[in-house]
Amino acid sequence: MTPGSGSDGLWSIGELAEHAGTTVKTVRFYSDSGLLPERARSAGGHRRYAPDALDRLRLIRSLRGLGLPVPEVRRVVEERAGAQGVLEDAVAEQLRTLGSRLSALRWQEAALHLVHSSPPEERADRLRLVGALGTPPSTDPLARFWRAWLPPRMPAASRTAFLEAAVPQPPDAPVPAQVLAFARLCALVSRPCGGTTPTQPAAHHAAGARESALLYAGLAEAYDLAARRIRAGSGPAAGEALDCFVATYARVAGCRDTPDFRRGLAPRLAADPRLDGYWDLVAELITVPGGAPEPTPGSAHDWLLAALEGQLAA
Repeated sequence: MTPGSGSDGLWSIGELAEHAGTTVKTVRFYSDSGLLPERARSAGGHRRYAPDALDRLRLIRSLRGLGLPVPEVRRVVEERAGAQGVLEDAVAEQLRTLGSRLSALRWQEAALHLVHSSPPEERADRLRLVGALGTPPSTDPLARFWRAWLPPRMPAASRTAFLEAAVPQPPDAPVPAQVLAFARLCALVSRPCGGTTPTQPAAHHAAGARESALLYAGLAEAYDLAARRIRAGSGPAAGEALDCFVATYARVAGCRDTPDFRRGLAPRLAADPRLDGYWDLVAELITVPGGAPEPTPGSAHDWLLAALEGQLAA
């Protein structure tokens, strides 16, 4: 390292700035921030820096150029000699921060495109819908809706597993139609339920902790089997998925899966409250733009019920 021009081998602030290819103002800012301490002061009170300050200054500028905040830069430059992974941790945290910002910007961009391309008569309503969302939007309203809908004595693990399937995660890079679908979902679950029509299926009424865990574990398996058939383009039909579906209700009811049980189950399920609007919007949200509709628990349930009714009719 080339020594400074003074007899002490130290650099002035101007010399350090020149070697680093930056300005005196920048060096002074980092010094005043405590990131770049000077080695000494001249008789006239001017800052003097050791030549190794150049490497520290270059590191500081590199980290700031990547957008790391000053506290994180301080942690890296002060602990890099004695701590492992400090730089890696700081970069990983910055990546997470940028990912959140980019996701928010993509949602804002898609929402603006949605409003801009809306027909004039729909623009105000769509602006109100998407304006109520955060960026990126939160799934909390959907989770609250389902927690109130599920059996009250349902075990926590079963409840969590169901919420993972029923609450769709907003895509990181949505198209305008997906923004509208998510906004409508949030509006749908946030509106008050009027009237006296029950909102829960009959299977919830007598479901304790054990029964609700059995019910939703079995339904999850049946829905998964049905979803595979739906993706393959198969229409509703008897088979493994339907048998799993019916057997789940039979176990919860303490019955055997018999023809009589199936004949009684079909009208009971058909009379259950419908949440088709919710699942239709979920399908819009999770389907790849331009692709075939992705199956949801709602569409799988409808497929299975249609298969049961078709079997009974045959």
